[in-house]
Amino acid sequence: MRAKPEGLLRLTALLGVSALALTACGGNGENGTTDEETDATENGGAEQTADDNGEELDASGELTVWVDADRAEVLADAASDFEADTGIAVNLVQQDFGEIRDQFVSQVPTGEGPDIAVGAHDWLGVLVTNGVVAPVELGDAAGDFEDVAVAAWSYDDQVYGVPYSIENIALLRNADLVDEAPESFEEMIQLGEESGATYPFVVGLDPNEADPYHLYPFQMSFGSPVFGQNEDGTYNPEDLQLGNEGGIEFADWLAEQGQAGVLNTNIDSDLAEENFNDGSAAFQLTGPWNVPSALEAGINVEVDFIPSAGDQDAQPFAGVQGFFLSAQSDNTLAATTFLVDYIGSPEVQTALYEVGGRAPALSESFEAALADDEIVAGFGEVGAEAVPMPSVPEMGAVWDFWGATQAAIINGDGDPAQLWEQMAEDVEGAIE
Repeated sequence: MRAKPEGLLRLTALLGVSALALTACGGNGENGTTDEETDATENGGAEQTADDNGEELDASGELTVWVDADRAEVLADAASDFEADTGIAVNLVQQDFGEIRDQFVSQVPTGEGPDIAVGAHDWLGVLVTNGVVAPVELGDAAGDFEDVAVAAWSYDDQVYGVPYSIENIALLRNADLVDEAPESFEEMIQLGEESGATYPFVVGLDPNEADPYHLYPFQMSFGSPVFGQNEDGTYNPEDLQLGNEGGIEFADWLAEQGQAGVLNTNIDSDLAEENFNDGSAAFQLTGPWNVPSALEAGINVEVDFIPSAGDQDAQPFAGVQGFFLSAQSDNTLAATTFLVDYIGSPEVQTALYEVGGRAPALSESFEAALADDEIVAGFGEVGAEAVPMPSVPEMGAVWDFWGATQAAIINGDGDPAQLWEQMAEDVEGAIE
């Protein structure tokens, strides 16, 4: 695997600027030997990188990157290329993905954290407010990525990393039971019932917390996002939209679907998967993670857009994974080069897609993946219309109230409008 050659050019140019500044400040020693030559001698002949002016620059540093097991092999190849090009070693440290955010927050301020870490975009609010991540200057490369990926990795008008994958849910259809994609939620239920399947439609729900993530496309179709947006498209946590008129309409719809048995909190994610895979369900709302088991079960899977239940498009959340830059990195220039020109290269982005099965964030790799795999293409087309999951810290106050209220409404445990209005008040109070 070879990354873009611009990586070495970018690094040598940046290092060249630093070297010239040092030369201007320090000048030559009395014996006519430059500071750079002295450093090279003291480092025992450490590998050097030359800048555009031919100056020999010390490239004996090291980057530390936290990565989960699934991504480690791909990054090992990229790290090898980077070291061969620059002389700078990349130390890959495998971490459990679910623990990286909290470990990053606690270790970076102590100087014990990595230069770079893999993570999810919705961690951004916590990481930025804790001052542990630094912006990454993508420059012209920003236009090389899918818009939703760059938007997800932006906070306060700055990009805080390099995205590599886009993940979202979509509607899986058993094409042996239903041969056409539904145009609306009502049509989906009708087609599912006409197919003879036991369940026209399934989505995994929790009896106590439902699943706001999976139900969000339907909520959006009623015009009820979690937060309003600023002029630049970023979320405004001071503009809570959950309790708007569309939210009340969605709450009434949830109650109707619960009463009809279409939404059932006794069918969790495992049962939903099982029912779709054994042919008992015509449609399943889920993510790419459940496709392999369906294919192994012999289901003729098609991936469709999520049908609208209201009068607007049903837009799911997009989750975007990528790599952060530590605010305490001692090797910011090298780390940025590794991020932008190596992790952000088509070779690495495609390789990460091949091991993870999620649509690449880089447009060149994204288009290639869509052309290569119909399943990925289906999820990618839905994802192109998705909205980034909010990364603002205030989102943490939303989930528990939101899910518990959805479950109560679906289970018929009160007046839907009153429950929803109370939920909106509780969330607003928690945010304040």
